[in-house]
Amino acid sequence: MQRRQFIRSAGTGLTAVGTSLLVGAPVPIGRRRQTKSDASTEIREMTQVFRRLDNRYGGGHSRSIVASYLRSSVAPLLQGAHQTGQSRSELFAAAAELHQLAGWMSYDTGQHADGHAHLRQALRLCHEADNDALASEMLAGMSHQAAFNGAPDSAVDLSLAAQHSAKRSGSKLLQAEAAVMEAHGLAMQGDKLGCLAALNRAEQAFNRADMEERPAWLAYFDHAYLAAKFAHAFRDLGLPREAEPFARRSLEMTDGYERGRLFNSALLASILADQRRIEEACALGSEATALARSVRSMRGTSYLQDLGKRLEPYQGVAIVGTLFEGMIEIGISPVG
Repeated sequence: MQRRQFIRSAGTGLTAVGTSLLVGAPVPIGRRRQTKSDASTEIREMTQVFRRLDNRYGGGHSRSIVASYLRSSVAPLLQGAHQTGQSRSELFAAAAELHQLAGWMSYDTGQHADGHAHLRQALRLCHEADNDALASEMLAGMSHQAAFNGAPDSAVDLSLAAQHSAKRSGSKLLQAEAAVMEAHGLAMQGDKLGCLAALNRAEQAFNRADMEERPAWLAYFDHAYLAAKFAHAFRDLGLPREAEPFARRSLEMTDGYERGRLFNSALLASILADQRRIEEACALGSEATALARSVRSMRGTSYLQDLGKRLEPYQGVAIVGTLFEGMIEIGISPVG
């Protein structure tokens, strides 16, 4: 997609923020003798398989398998890694990527303490591997979790730490990610000017990034993902009209991210509900509810419950009642 310049958002005093955004499993490690280079390659291959399952079916699908694999296969390798050198760094970085995925799976299933523990372990492994890029990704993930759990101060602090690591790594894409995490935390704090400044930095960094050089663990971070974060920030600033075009852009995502499509459909529905566009909100809410039937994600449930709260004043309207019935049918309580 051709990247375009910012345009001004009329009527709100918001200028020049975000418009260019609107445009088979390998064999697990066995007992045979192998080098650390072999081990890091296999761990990454397994991580890729688990990551695809996670994106498509949610964290509840494979979380226990990943945890078992970490304990039985990866932990013994790390305990025996005493020498220094590139192969050791690669092994620790590969293990960090898998701990990161385990952390997101735990987070996705509502196991927040486990998720935090996995990301902390991943961060320690990044430091052992002397990998600033991965460390930035872990800190950005922690910031994301803090925002989701309603802790904006921690979200901002962690995003700033992520930005420091991202700058050391030289990655513009990671700088964009860290800046947009900061923007979301600032929006939750009600800091409009700070949020807009962070969004501006995020987009500038993103537009200078080389998307072809993304590592596998950052493949999810694209125009659609960044647009979703912009939409969250504007919505949490109480600006649903400004949030809407970004939420719509967030749905222009690649295949294989059904959980993300669930999140972003519910996000757009909530933004439309805030504008009292009830029929449109319910139509998107129904799409998100249908996705939730096959995606095992507590975050997905939370997104739909949030939509339910925003539609609660209109629950006497027939179309809202129908949506709520669909939510209840899959075990989600839309109100109360």
